[in-house]
Amino acid sequence: SYISIIKVNIPADTVALCYHLADQVMQNPQVLAALQERLDNTALTPSSYIETLPKAVKRRIDALKQLQVKCAHIEAKFYEEVHDLERKYAALYQPLFDKRREFINGEAEPTDAESEWHSENEEEEKLAGDLKNVVVIEEKAEAEEINVKGIPDFWFTIFRNVDMLSELVQEYDEPILKHLQDIKVKFSEPGQPMSFSLEFHFGPNDYFSNTVLTKTYKMKSEPDKTDPFSFEGPEIVDCDGCTIDWKKGKNVTVKTIKKKQKHKGRGTVRTITKQVPNDSFFNFFSPIKVSGDGESLDEDSEFTLAADFEIGHFFRERIVPRAVLYFTGEAIEDDDNFEEGEEGEEEVRCILYLL
Repeated sequence: SYISIIKVNIPADTVALCYHLADQVMQNPQVLAALQERLDNTALTPSSYIETLPKAVKRRIDALKQLQVKCAHIEAKFYEEVHDLERKYAALYQPLFDKRREFINGEAEPTDAESEWHSENEEEEKLAGDLKNVVVIEEKAEAEEINVKGIPDFWFTIFRNVDMLSELVQEYDEPILKHLQDIKVKFSEPGQPMSFSLEFHFGPNDYFSNTVLTKTYKMKSEPDKTDPFSFEGPEIVDCDGCTIDWKKGKNVTVKTIKKKQKHKGRGTVRTITKQVPNDSFFNFFSPIKVSGDGESLDEDSEFTLAADFEIGHFFRERIVPRAVLYFTGEAIEDDDNFEEGEEGEEEVRCILYLL
């Protein structure tokens, strides 16, 4: 190899000026303090500090990392048992959710004891009730005429109230969602790979013949072999949808467009029709598949899949367990207050089962 030396002639007065400026800078206390702080910060970075440690100390640090990996594997087992507990308690919740479904769909009427509820504005409501008694006869007559069954548009109202869901719903989805009667969460059985399924139960409608649409989320609760320290609990790794048996001309996930084609030789023009994908909530049941051969997804697909996982998790953790509060909007107000309280603070995860 060769070393090239380039000689540059710099005027003596320029060199003198540079030395003079450097001398002035070094005599400035603020500049010196800033330089010292910069040097201190550079010297105290964790990686540079570790490099300065004796070999025997580094060896002990490596041993600590081995222990940390073992801790991660124990933590993974902990989350597997949490999943088992969720399955156990889901069975205890289900009778209450079944009764909720009956009240929503008008299959049963709550008793006076079941419908008794003391709100924070009870006195105001009592006063309003007294005023209503003035026209009680008219109201009873009107109620008999309307004869409302259950709680109309219960689940559809939740979709409309929750921003994460309303963004997915198109105008032509709305008549279909008004037939939604229940949403259930089912957990994988003991001994099976960790997963959970969302079941959307629909009443008879003019759009598809399915009574239940399902979405299954597959999960993994084990540290990554290449990066075990990144483990923070179970994560969704893939999901499966279902086939919707659309009735003729009712598939809202596609639209028909007309396109003109010109023959290259004869110059004649013909019009063809073709179906193209259409934005719809019901695309939720046709998710992007994670490649099993390790092939990476493009950025848009990764974003879509991540959003899908977030929605599935939200249904499971929030919507299904607390449906009435999302219907009334109380849960949404709580969520907003929680987000405002977190602003500017470090996020602390205290919940056992967060993705």
